Amino acid sequence: MASLPTYLHDIQREIEGHGRAYGLDFWDIEFEILDYKRMQEVAAFGGFPVRYPHWRFGMEFEHLTKSHVYGLSQIYEMVINNNPAYAYLLEGNSLVDQKMVIAHVLGHVDFFKNNYFFSKTNRRMIDGMANHATRIRRHMERLGVEKVESFVDACLSLENLIDPMSPFIVRKAPERAETTEKETPEIPRLRAKGYMDKFINPPEYLETQRKKLERERDKPRRNPPEPERDVLAFLLQNAPLESWERDVLEIIRDEAYYFAPQRQTKIMNEGWASYWHSRIMTERALKASEIIDYADHNAGVMATAPGQWNPYKVGVELFRHIEERWDKGRFGREWDECRNLDERRAWDRRLGLGRKKIFEVRKYYSDVTFIDEFFTEEFCQEKKFFSFALNERSGNYEIDSREFQQVKHKILYQLTNFGEPFIFVEDSNHENRGELLLHHRHEGMDLDGEHARATLTSLHRIWRRPVTLLTAFEGKRKALRFDGKDHAEKAA
Repeated sequence: MASLPTYLHDIQREIEGHGRAYGLDFWDIEFEILDYKRMQEVAAFGGFPVRYPHWRFGMEFEHLTKSHVYGLSQIYEMVINNNPAYAYLLEGNSLVDQKMVIAHVLGHVDFFKNNYFFSKTNRRMIDGMANHATRIRRHMERLGVEKVESFVDACLSLENLIDPMSPFIVRKAPERAETTEKETPEIPRLRAKGYMDKFINPPEYLETQRKKLERERDKPRRNPPEPERDVLAFLLQNAPLESWERDVLEIIRDEAYYFAPQRQTKIMNEGWASYWHSRIMTERALKASEIIDYADHNAGVMATAPGQWNPYKVGVELFRHIEERWDKGRFGREWDECRNLDERRAWDRRLGLGRKKIFEVRKYYSDVTFIDEFFTEEFCQEKKFFSFALNERSGNYEIDSREFQQVKHKILYQLTNFGEPFIFVEDSNHENRGELLLHHRHEGMDLDGEHARATLTSLHRIWRRPVTLLTAFEGKRKALRFDGKDHAEKAA
């Protein structure tokens, strides 16, 4: 790694000044220059210079290297959600590219610092990742690489079984009971005047009620009391793990929660960074001789092949759409009730609220709420969005619909829970045999059978008892079970 040369350091300070003038609020940023090979290594580690040893990072490095060699992709920048933020520039990029990347990074760091969904993340994660690497290496030195790596594999296959919203939920502490478990609770009595009490509440009735309360008190409590979406947290608290296994699972869970907001805000984050690099470059930072190169390179970032989804393009266009609407007053009851197309096209109240509104959106929204609230019918038609589906007759993917509600529904469906299934822990003592029972909340799409079986195998590795998953295939309720040797399926 190399620190910035003086001329790039001066450009960084200049662009940061432009960003602050626009109202961006970001942490200090440490830029470093990497050659393309080191850039692939850091990218394979998820943007961090140090990670724990595992084969998946090597596989990702091979993939990125081949993509670079064959000209299929190129990494221009990376930035880490950390305070101070760390970002990397690719050695050999043109000066225009470096300017654009520095401006783009400013947008990302402003987003990391101010967006609500990043507010619970570890702001010293670059040190946290190094600490995780040290802990796992120590386990490998003591127990052997294969044993630890095998357990890491099992944990990684479950890393999506978390509840991304749990850091924002304030859980009420259980109230302390006034009586101990062994004390007999008060027996409910029917209301009666003193002289009628022995007739209304005879001893036989009171004895029956007392025994009923004792049975309820001694009845095994369901664990968890309510379905638990954070499967990894439940396993940490209840699975029969050795201390090193618990440590590894805790590391995987911590990192999953660190990366979750980046998955929740991919469109917004890239759109916000693209919006600001575009404004800073075209209004402040570009020289006349650099305009053509900038336009060419920026067009490459924003290019969208037919049928593909480009979060940079969708995000930046939607932010511009929001800014225009609030500048012209195209919101509120009067706008919503206007049905005259000519009036709507000419509508301009000249409110000038667009800049304030996009900063508000940047602060409080995730991709799901961003699309749900601001992906309007006008925007859909103007940008020519469509949905596509597989034509079973031809075997090709074809345009399925251009109808606004259907297009929007498909986008939201893909973004909700990152397009992954909702899995909940139902019972840790299924059928009173210490087996783990999970439930798949069916949202209209069946589970992939192969993935479901692999997940059950990993869960069994951690739980060490048979695991059952309730789901549905083709409209019929099914129970998938793995006992450590064989996979079974039966009607539920």
